[in-house]
Amino acid sequence: MSMRVAPRSGRASVGRATGPAIELAYDVFGDRGRPLVLIMGIGAQRVFWDDALCQQFVEAGFHVVRFDHRDIGESTRLDAPVPRPGRALALRMLGVVPTPPYTLSDMASDVANLIVGLGFGSAHVVGASLGGMVAQHLAIEHPELVRSMTSIMSTPGGRRYLPQPHALKALFMPPPKTAEEAGRSVETMFRAIGSTAWEPDGARLRKIGELAHARGLSPRGFLRHFAAVLGTADRRPKLRSTQVPTLVIHGSRDPMFPLRAGRDLVNMMPHATWLPITGMGHDLPAPMWPVLVAAIRRHAERAEARARV
Repeated sequence: MSMRVAPRSGRASVGRATGPAIELAYDVFGDRGRPLVLIMGIGAQRVFWDDALCQQFVEAGFHVVRFDHRDIGESTRLDAPVPRPGRALALRMLGVVPTPPYTLSDMASDVANLIVGLGFGSAHVVGASLGGMVAQHLAIEHPELVRSMTSIMSTPGGRRYLPQPHALKALFMPPPKTAEEAGRSVETMFRAIGSTAWEPDGARLRKIGELAHARGLSPRGFLRHFAAVLGTADRRPKLRSTQVPTLVIHGSRDPMFPLRAGRDLVNMMPHATWLPITGMGHDLPAPMWPVLVAAIRRHAERAEARARV
């Protein structure tokens, strides 16, 4: 029987001299093993990487870090303009890259500095949704820090991979005013965009939403994250020459990014492995955690064996 590992929390300064001072709040699970940095999606606090999932990664031999992106949760909140999402989306559809307050490259630099600041030297990185995009930028711009990369339910960029209307609507629900509303909001969102093969765990989702509310929601930060996605140049040309070993995981029923977004990503990267999951949507269903953890563990082992050759 395994022993539960309690997270240790901290704050790391990752700001650059040329930009605003940025501190990322983070949790560490375990004290040994392969360094693994978990990167969550748009506006989603680190608690969306469930404690029990982090525990499974520890049991698989990883030294786990999860963190809040800039502008959300307990990390630095920025005083920056809030772009109108409709206008930014319309510009991107016309082929114009709008100018955001910061880009996905800036968010990737935050993670790069976190990896260095924690003394890892390099780490395996796993990103979900926007987190997958940030992980891709890490692999492109900071490859020396990335032992392997796993991109889950994400996209290589470009205008081909648009959300279904109901998924985009679920993403832009009105901000909740109470903890109870926050819990219901998270459950409602994942019932709209989540997996069809497994019944959502409503109690678990409500608990995460209530916890995120208690830690401090940031609707303005969410909108700046959305602007960062739309205001970052297409990654596809640079991904074609990226040498970082990559695992691409994508669900067949993802309404946020179609399955072809994952398939195209794996086809364009020279050292990529494809793991489609039938019935998975834009979520991380608990019944699939052992499969995901095992796949990421095997991917990390192969990447390290390849690096030693």
